Amino acid sequence: MIAPFGHVLVVAGIIFVLGVFCAVVRRNLIMIVLGIEIMLNAAAIVFAGAALRWNDLEGQTFVLFILAVAATEVSVGLAIIVYAFRRTGSFDPSNFNLLR
Repeated sequence: MIAPFGHVLVVAGIIFVLGVFCAVVRRNLIMIVLGIEIMLNAAAIVFAGAALRWNDLEGQTFVLFILAVAATEVSVGLAIIVYAFRRTGSFDPSNFNLLR
């Protein structure tokens, strides 16, 4: 049984809002990156649900691209976070003005 498209949109919307909340409220760089990752996964859920609704494979192709971008974003983001932590000794984003 396939879930109705409205339910998919509601679940993805809730997940996206949780990701925005995590990225905005937290004062830890790792949690900010995690919030962005959650938002990308919510977008992937919407594309996969739309692909099932309209029986089109383009949505699933977009999901693969989103997952590739998310993996790249996490690896580059964590590398920058590790570099900045070694320089400042903190994960607080207000201490990071190294990239100017």
